[in-house]
Amino acid sequence: MTNGHVAVIGAGSWGTALGNLLAKKGIDTVLWSFEADVAEAVEREHRNPRYLSDVPLDARLRATTSMEKAAAGAGAVVSVSPSHVVRPVMAQVRPHLSKDVLLISASKGIEFDTLKTMDAVLDEVLPGGVGECATFLSGPSFALEVGLGQPTAVTIASRDADAAVAAQDLFQTDYFRVYTNPDVLGVELGGALKNVIAIASGTVHGLGFGHNTQAALITRGLAEITRLGVALGADPITFSGLAGMGDLILTCTGALSRNRSVGVELGRGRSIEEILAGMTMVAEGVKTAHAARALALRAGVEMPIVEEVYALLYEGRSAREAVENLMLRSPKPEQWR
Repeated sequence: MTNGHVAVIGAGSWGTALGNLLAKKGIDTVLWSFEADVAEAVEREHRNPRYLSDVPLDARLRATTSMEKAAAGAGAVVSVSPSHVVRPVMAQVRPHLSKDVLLISASKGIEFDTLKTMDAVLDEVLPGGVGECATFLSGPSFALEVGLGQPTAVTIASRDADAAVAAQDLFQTDYFRVYTNPDVLGVELGGALKNVIAIASGTVHGLGFGHNTQAALITRGLAEITRLGVALGADPITFSGLAGMGDLILTCTGALSRNRSVGVELGRGRSIEEILAGMTMVAEGVKTAHAARALALRAGVEMPIVEEVYALLYEGRSAREAVENLMLRSPKPEQWR
């Protein structure tokens, strides 16, 4: 167990669920919130009405809008902001970090402009040594179900085996089972790219297609994710595990998936601008589709599902045309590069 309290940076649904899990273990935990009303509700009412309203929070979970109060003296810091603001938010955390702090990243995404995964972003933003020993939490884990204490399994990736075990020990409970994995890049890519495939999965559901279509899409989506991951240097075995197949299945089929929900509405004919305007929480796959396509082009990897999702989101392609394009591609062997 770490010395000092745990600072959870980001009070969205996932950050709140993780902070509450730690507080329920009796760990001194402080949740940093950008929104003052969220911090006040967590402190006074022991609930997060904006992002996780159905989960009563442990009375020991504290909250603040002050980065200094949250992070100064922390033995562990959990970075769980939306991926597109991890860089500026963690830059605010940096002055308050000790050199031996345990860092756990729980954000899933690829930085829009740089095409960097969160490990590369944190390595640039944080002091030497902290980013190098960072750990990365991923896997099939809806925040609401974790908040309700439903059995869940995730993985912690790190290049530092001791740090991975420390993070594993920090989060392990009787309902939250944590595995370790040395493949940081694979775990990061799996957690980010599955959101793009989830948009496609929601789209075919919105079009009224059934289980055959969903199964084909998930399987071929996993093939695309693995193809890109291997080209970038990840271990292909990672994509058959919790951070790959596990998270992909959950996000493509679960009704709680924000990315799938975006796809459902696209399939029903709504525009992406209209859909996003009505959302409170972030659907990471919208930005990740742009980054994933750019990564694939740079690596020379074919990702037809990602290409069609990109066209749906950024080029105004219709959902039916996207499906037709995928089905009418030239026949290929199932295993190809």
